[in-house]
Amino acid sequence: MATIDIHDMGGNKVGTAELADEVFGAINEDLLWEAVKHYRAAQRAGTHATKNRWRVSGSGKKLWRQKGTGRARVGSIRSPLWRHGGTVHGPQPRSYEYRFPRKKLLGALRSALAAKFSDGKLVVVNAFDVKEPKTQLFREALDALEVKGSALLLEVANHGNRNLVLASRNLEGVELLSTAEVHPYHLLRYDHVIFSQAAIEKLQAWLKNSASRREPRSATGEEVKPKKKVARSRTKKAAEVAQ
Repeated sequence: MATIDIHDMGGNKVGTAELADEVFGAINEDLLWEAVKHYRAAQRAGTHATKNRWRVSGSGKKLWRQKGTGRARVGSIRSPLWRHGGTVHGPQPRSYEYRFPRKKLLGALRSALAAKFSDGKLVVVNAFDVKEPKTQLFREALDALEVKGSALLLEVANHGNRNLVLASRNLEGVELLSTAEVHPYHLLRYDHVIFSQAAIEKLQAWLKNSASRREPRSATGEEVKPKKKVARSRTKKAAEVAQ
């Protein structure tokens, strides 16, 4: 089981925390790609629209009689065959959102956390102890933690830390989220991820319980091996059917 150092807002080490292998172990890049694709598809506005023959301007009167003129028959000036006519099968407003399985989303979240930890971009603080709602003071605290570039701050839901919200909201490239609303897209988008100790413990416990247990065990704790299927010959199958 891996461990990670815990710092205070001054950059001093105050302890260590254990990281579960079920959460910070394997990295599934294919699953991360699917999760990011799903998130970005849901963010699309989908407000594109084209005008069909019933929406373009123009009269609906028949331009000339059907027969006897020697010209091709035509019913309306708004026909898609004509210039400035309607568009056939053009894009219409719609939602690009689609269903993404919850197990795959949680698996992608575990992979994103493991990727950040393996890259050394994961930081844990004992608490976001912000005494004053000052942006400059919070920027100095991030510098003490050696956080360069963009950063994602993760705190437990309903933390009630108003100073943290006010001090971080004006910093460019810094976003504050709760563990209940974090998505793999957020973890991959920012250079660094900063957890409070309470937040990483809560998120780790939740993801660990949701991880699949592929190795079934008996009541005594021993691993249960699946039974091998014995192939039957055609004559034996025919005999069983005849009975």
